[in-house]
Amino acid sequence: MLVSWLRFRKKITDADDKIAPWWVTLAENDLPNSEPAGIDHWELKDDADLERVDMTHVPFVTIDGQSTKDMDDALYAKKNANGDFELTIAIADPTAYITPDSDMDKVARERGFTIYLPGRNIPMLPRDLADDLCSLIEGEVRPALCCTVTVDKDGVIGEDIHFFAAHIKSHARLVYDHVSDWLENGESPEWQPNDEIAQIVRDLYEFSQARANWRQNNAVVFPDRPDYRFELSEDNDVVAIHADMRRTANRLVEESMITANICAGKTLRANFECGVFNTHAGFKPEKIADVVALVNPEGELPFTAESIATLEGFAALRRWLGQQDTSYLDNRIRKAQAYSEMGNQPLPHYAMGLDIYATWTSPIRKYGDMINHRMLKAHVLGKEPVQTADETVGEELALHRKHHNMAERKVGDWLYARTLAKEPSKETKFVGEIFDINRAGMRIRLLENGAAAFIPSSLIMSNKERIECNGEQGTISIDKQLEFRLGDTLEVVLTDVSQENRNIVAKPTQVFAELVVEKQDDTTATDAPAE
Repeated sequence: MLVSWLRFRKKITDADDKIAPWWVTLAENDLPNSEPAGIDHWELKDDADLERVDMTHVPFVTIDGQSTKDMDDALYAKKNANGDFELTIAIADPTAYITPDSDMDKVARERGFTIYLPGRNIPMLPRDLADDLCSLIEGEVRPALCCTVTVDKDGVIGEDIHFFAAHIKSHARLVYDHVSDWLENGESPEWQPNDEIAQIVRDLYEFSQARANWRQNNAVVFPDRPDYRFELSEDNDVVAIHADMRRTANRLVEESMITANICAGKTLRANFECGVFNTHAGFKPEKIADVVALVNPEGELPFTAESIATLEGFAALRRWLGQQDTSYLDNRIRKAQAYSEMGNQPLPHYAMGLDIYATWTSPIRKYGDMINHRMLKAHVLGKEPVQTADETVGEELALHRKHHNMAERKVGDWLYARTLAKEPSKETKFVGEIFDINRAGMRIRLLENGAAAFIPSSLIMSNKERIECNGEQGTISIDKQLEFRLGDTLEVVLTDVSQENRNIVAKPTQVFAELVVEKQDDTTATDAPAE
């Protein structure tokens, strides 16, 4: 008799530990479960020739979440008499403390990113650096890398892009919801700015509107979708799941960061022809003909195989899709698109509709942004960079991001299963949006909380001869009649929630009647006796 033994490398936690989803998932993905160790005394290690401009008098503001501690960007804008905007973006500078050959840099590169999981994050850098020395805390002088640029009243970014090192001081620590309330309603019960800060926020808001309008007409703007956020108790129970929509202040910061990253991309391309670039190649070449056949079957629209292979044509198609009443076509062609990538070559980002994009606005949280900081500071100095983006960095960072995304999704699935476990017995009704269809059924996203659920075809129609699930076309038909397609919403109830494998099964509340075949009597009407 053969006996097999299961080897345990180490104990992670007890099965009934409420924090088990985090520890187990991190271990499965070989990810750290704590911040890196700091050092006793951090020292500024700037290049001896780097001069930092004193910008402490400039009234920069930070806008973040209520609980954010690692504040890595501060903003200042001034609207000129001609309607143009002078924008200055200041970004926290951990590379002032961390050199490329240091042990701390090796730790940051091995981690790649701060890990964001529901209810907690695991920093890429030590918290005493990320949350204190580098965080742009109100009233504290901090080293920063800055960029100034003029954006005209039509939202066009000027050619006067200027990067420089500085010492800055945040004059106001603002919160997304407070600023949004103030901009949207004219007041905020939680916050009332002084005249100077109020004017800066208004100018930033008008700048963001100009840029958003430009992108809406010339690039690609993603549709608004909620960010789902778990609220946890102190003992790690799920208190609530919030669906947070991007509000005015979120968009303001987003437009500022996109502008800053365009400026960085242009500067790195012009000076070094390399850097860490975010890129997207558009449609997969072998899928282009299928896309044209889907969106332009009659040849009446200006979308051809030649046009949508270009950045301008791809962006025009994405804008057209955004104007449609249904997201069906959009969902269909997404499978024909390439994946976003990171690499050291200055290539376009089709999905954003931009010819260049390089992030440098989160160096506390992204190692690639640290590389770009060092290269931008070399540009400021007029020297060769102390570190460049080599050919391996893109794949390296992509692998980190893949593992982080998997961990975030797994913890989320675990928490959803735990939270929704009792819903099948309650027969609570939810609204879900179809995001995938395959031969076995369809997958939906519950709009209330973001959970993914599977609806097997047998729970739509038990007679499998009458139902057809077409994954290629993204449709479900019953008796040859179209009933569901990608992007549709429907009302469902949950039928099973497995905490063991974190699967959620649902069924539509809409009832599809089964055919009833009545057995006729052998005697037909023509055989009936005459009266």
